[in-house]
Amino acid sequence: MSVMVARKKVVRKWEKLPGRNTFCCDGRIMMARQKGIFYLTLFLILGTCALFFAFECRYLAVQLSPAIPVFAAVLFLFAMATLLRTSFSDPGVIPRALPDEAAFIEMEIEATNGTVPQGQRPPPRIKNFQINNQIVKLKYCYTCKIFRPPRASHCSICDNCVERFDHHCPWVGNCVGKRNYRYFYLFILSLSLLTIYIFTFNIVYVALKSLKIGFLNTLKETPGTYPSMSLTVLTVLEVLICFFTLWSVVGLTGFHTFLVALNQTTNEDIKGSWTGKNRVQNPYSHGNIVKNCCEVLCGPLPPSVLDRRGILQQEESTAQEGSCPRGPGMQEPLATQGPGQAQEGHSVLFLQVPAPSVSDTKMPEEKQRMPGELPVPSLDAGRVEH
Repeated sequence: MSVMVARKKVVRKWEKLPGRNTFCCDGRIMMARQKGIFYLTLFLILGTCALFFAFECRYLAVQLSPAIPVFAAVLFLFAMATLLRTSFSDPGVIPRALPDEAAFIEMEIEATNGTVPQGQRPPPRIKNFQINNQIVKLKYCYTCKIFRPPRASHCSICDNCVERFDHHCPWVGNCVGKRNYRYFYLFILSLSLLTIYIFTFNIVYVALKSLKIGFLNTLKETPGTYPSMSLTVLTVLEVLICFFTLWSVVGLTGFHTFLVALNQTTNEDIKGSWTGKNRVQNPYSHGNIVKNCCEVLCGPLPPSVLDRRGILQQEESTAQEGSCPRGPGMQEPLATQGPGQAQEGHSVLFLQVPAPSVSDTKMPEEKQRMPGELPVPSLDAGRVEH
């Protein structure tokens, strides 16, 4: 007797998505494959804040105000929340064209450009699009097989076209695009404030201790219950981290504040899209700083078009051979569900039993019944003899 086992394997769409991304938590978290610098970012933020809360905050809360550690905790939590939101979200990846769509686009391009003679370079694949009385060129992506929307670009690291592409940031381990730019800006802004805050109160801490016991004695002091760790090592380590972070992060925040005020991206600024020789004006700018900031930071957030957690069902069937001993009084199990009513994720077992021949099967004799009498079902109905 052969046994046919049919299993329904549930496959999510994120498992089949092209590009160089990694997914976690069943597709809910999306990041780039290169995450080493992202882990360094977490280590620097968590390490510096842990030292500050463990040593300086306790002294400053008693000597100055208990609001100092509270405000530092608020900045720390906000910076971590915006960092994780930037790193774990879809930046605005545009799906690649399906084979039928790519073939249709190729036919359109050939119909528009005509047949190119052999040996000549084909014309660039560009479409003109008008935005606010300004002609914008839509470029064709040979990897994704689509005409990219305005302000979109292909990231060479993640191998995806990203809508309103700003740049790929290794410090957050993800691209920065239309769907996570505001969180990236809030992250670097809050991190700048947190760095300035810790750097300032580290200096205040050293100054207050120096007024009481002197500067040299302050440097030799051993805080807490760690006699082997002098205050010099801890404080200098915090000050150095904050000092170098201060210049880079604060400068980066100022640069992106300038871009937000102009409603411009880093990619457009590097390429000189609106400040080149032609002096073409930015068609996306409203000409007002407040309106530009509201659009970039407070505008509606579009949903992801990837549908990462969508289901792709693939049915796999395997046949197994084996013998199933049956006693003389055993009956076949009755089916409790109709065809096609098996629950998803459960296996369905099909038993192939040879049908008895007509000559070997005894047909039950039908009893004669009186007029008006209901038929009585036979007790042997449905029983198969082997």
